[in-house]
Amino acid sequence: MTPRVRFAPSPTGYLHVGGARTAIFNWLFARRHRGTFVLRIEDTDLERSSEAVVRAILEGMAWLGMHPDEGPFFQSRERERHVADARAALAGGSAYRCFCTPEEVERSRGEAEREGRVYVCARGCRDVPAVESERRVAAGEPFGVRFKVPPGRTEWEDLVHGPTAFENTVIEDFVILRSDGTPTYMLSVVSDDIFMRISHVIRGDDHISNTPKQILLYRALGASPPAFAHLPLILGEDKKRLSKRHGATSVLEYREQGYLPEAVFNFLALLGWSPGDDRQKMSREEMIEAFGFSGVGISPAVFGLRKLEWLNGQYLSELAQDELLALAQPRLETAGMWDEAFRGERAEWLRRVLALLAPRCRTLAELPEAGRFLFDPSDEIAYDEEAARKHLGADGLEDLLRAARESLAAATPWAEASIEAAVRDLAASRGIGAGKLIHPLRVAVTGRGASPGLFEVLALLGRERSLARIERLLRTLAARRP
Repeated sequence: MTPRVRFAPSPTGYLHVGGARTAIFNWLFARRHRGTFVLRIEDTDLERSSEAVVRAILEGMAWLGMHPDEGPFFQSRERERHVADARAALAGGSAYRCFCTPEEVERSRGEAEREGRVYVCARGCRDVPAVESERRVAAGEPFGVRFKVPPGRTEWEDLVHGPTAFENTVIEDFVILRSDGTPTYMLSVVSDDIFMRISHVIRGDDHISNTPKQILLYRALGASPPAFAHLPLILGEDKKRLSKRHGATSVLEYREQGYLPEAVFNFLALLGWSPGDDRQKMSREEMIEAFGFSGVGISPAVFGLRKLEWLNGQYLSELAQDELLALAQPRLETAGMWDEAFRGERAEWLRRVLALLAPRCRTLAELPEAGRFLFDPSDEIAYDEEAARKHLGADGLEDLLRAARESLAAATPWAEASIEAAVRDLAASRGIGAGKLIHPLRVAVTGRGASPGLFEVLALLGRERSLARIERLLRTLAARRP
């Protein structure tokens, strides 16, 4: 039997980092073993579920490139089957009617908390004779249905944790059907997994306490439990539970922030899993080939945003020109830096600019600001104060800049090689290192102390604009002169 796995998000919240990582592990496992990846939306909490969130979950998965082989299926549409399974458990003797009121349950729970013990259902209704139970139902007394936890212990071989067991004495007789006739999460999940023939349940460690209950339910409903793999939790760099301040946000927020789906997928896949070597950047094909639970750790994984930024920069620098252009255009439009000429006579210039900027950016969102000095039609650029203090205070700088302007005006053709020769020859003739000239020229044309290569920048700016910016700096320096 080929594996059948499912990703089952609840549409009460967007597809966040933890959920996306779970989906990725399920997807990788299915692809590794030529299995089936099922998407099931667990929307039984009708008050908190939202169609907008469902759309965002589907959009987030599509952005990450995880299209389900089956689904999406909606759990709320299977209520009749869930209720039928509860009745089957009741008829088979593995469940019973519970007539305890919510107030009685809450009172017992409070007593357990005050006494410092784990709350376990008192099971007072467990031994109500069948005749008495039927009489109370006929009288209209409300009831829920609880699962009758048997004595002993529940064991399974977890694919991540290894042999795992719970003593049944610590498992309460949990509710599978509420007094209003609605099935609980515990029942719905097991009913759906049986119906969908799920062979492996891959989910977070926070579900591990549910597993013994679900195993007992599988058996009571006449089904063999699937294999279970519980994934390590994800913590922030401060080793605390991941939250929004650590970056635990909707995966679509990462798209808006300029991250690439390949980078986010790669990063999340390596949160808690290792391919067995030091690889940090892997293609999907490589991840599929290497994926296995032997590489999944049991210790919490640490979410490091700096690592994601580094990885995204690697993917960004490797984008094909056409793809980079398509991704950069909306960013430039939003920043007010797009020119329709980029579709025509200035298209090649834009490609050269983006090829220059991309290796220096960590995200697409950084591209407009990184290249603003190139796109700005005005030559009245601002000078970074720190760069100005560091590079514009040398004696004789104005004379040196005038000479540089003259040398560059004569450079032929206006290309990187001839521009570089003009600058370096001038520096050599003055008996100074080239850096003494390169740094103030960079401030003159970019306003910054750091930028892509000066000669490439000058070539892209063009002769006229480059000379105009050098002239403006000369005027600025003259105005500051005592």
